[in-house]
Amino acid sequence: MNCDMKRSISLYSYQDEYYDGKLDLEGCLRENAKTGATGVELLAEQMIKKFPLPIETEEFREQWFGWLEKYHLTPSCYDAFLENRIFDNRTLCLGEQINMMKRDIRLASLLGFHNLRTLVSTPMEVIEGSLAYAQQMDVRIGLEVHAPFSLNSGWADGYMEMIHRTGTKYFGFIPDMGIFCRNIPDVVRDKARRMGASEACIRIVDDSYAERLAKGFTKIKYDLNLGKANMEYRMANGMKEMMDAIEQANGNDADRWYANASFTYSWSDPQDIIDNIDYIFHTHAKFYNMHDDYTETAVAIPEVIEAFKKAGYKGFLSSEYEGGEHLRDIGVNSIEQVRRHQEALRAAMEK
Repeated sequence: MNCDMKRSISLYSYQDEYYDGKLDLEGCLRENAKTGATGVELLAEQMIKKFPLPIETEEFREQWFGWLEKYHLTPSCYDAFLENRIFDNRTLCLGEQINMMKRDIRLASLLGFHNLRTLVSTPMEVIEGSLAYAQQMDVRIGLEVHAPFSLNSGWADGYMEMIHRTGTKYFGFIPDMGIFCRNIPDVVRDKARRMGASEACIRIVDDSYAERLAKGFTKIKYDLNLGKANMEYRMANGMKEMMDAIEQANGNDADRWYANASFTYSWSDPQDIIDNIDYIFHTHAKFYNMHDDYTETAVAIPEVIEAFKKAGYKGFLSSEYEGGEHLRDIGVNSIEQVRRHQEALRAAMEK
C-alpha cells in the first residue's frame, strides 16, 4: 500500500537546551532543519514568551513564517494544553473549556498548523463542542494516545463512537510511540541505580514488566476520573504483587520509584496502527535513548514503522525525546539524541 511518511521534530525535544539558554526558538528550528526533518511540531506555551499574546501580532507571525521559509520547514502539529484548572477554587465550566479549545485552534491556524494535539485529560464533550469550529478553521484535533492508554481498547471505543456519530473528519488519534515499549528505557533503570536502587529490586521490576509483556497488558478503561482509571490499570497489571516483592526484598525509596516508573511505559501490538489508520493523521515518535549505533532499546522502532508502511500512513512521524529528564543530574545532549533518532527513522522508512 502506498504511504507518504514524513519526518518532523517536536521542539519539546530541545527543552533542556532551550531552558539553559543554549537555544532560542529560532535555534530550535535551525537544529530541526539540520537533521533533514521537514516538519516542526510546536509547544507554543513552552517556547513563545508571554504566550499567547505574540501570536496575535503580525510582527511575530511574519518572523515565524520567515523562519519556516529560511529553514524549509512545514508546520506539522500544534500542541495544546487545556488548562481547565487555572483557578484555585474551581474547574472551568464546559463553555469556558470549549472557548479555550477554540482559542488554541485559532492560534494553531494563525501559525499555519492544520493539526492540533490535545491531551487524554481533555473531556470528550469539550472536543465534540469544538468540532464545528475546527472544521471552519481547517484544523484537525488529535487526541494523544499516550501510555498507559492504547488503541483497540474500551477507552478508545468511546471516542470512536463519537467520530461515527458526528461523522467528523476533524478529530482522530495521535499515537505516541511510548505505547510500543518492549522494555523499560535503560536511562530510567540507570537513573534508579544512581538514586540507590538495588540490583535485586531492579530485577523484580524488570521481570514484572517482562511478565506483563508476555501475558499482554490489561488495557486501561475509559473513566472521567483518570486517577482512578490509572490505579485500576496498575493493579490489573500486577502492581500489588510487584510492590509486595520489593518490600520483601527490603526495597528503598529508589526501588519504589523505579517500580512506579515502570507503569509509565506499555506495549501495544503494532497491528493497532493498521486497524486504526483511517483515524491517525500525526504521530509522536517518542524515544528515550538512542545509542551510537542508532538503536533504541525500549521503543520498537522498526516494527512500528513497518506497521505504518503496511497501513499506508500519510503523515509526519515527529521525534519526541523524553530521555533528558532522567539525565539532568549527569548531563543532557538533546541535539545529538534527536539527530540519531532522525537517522534511525530515515533508515527504517527507506528500508
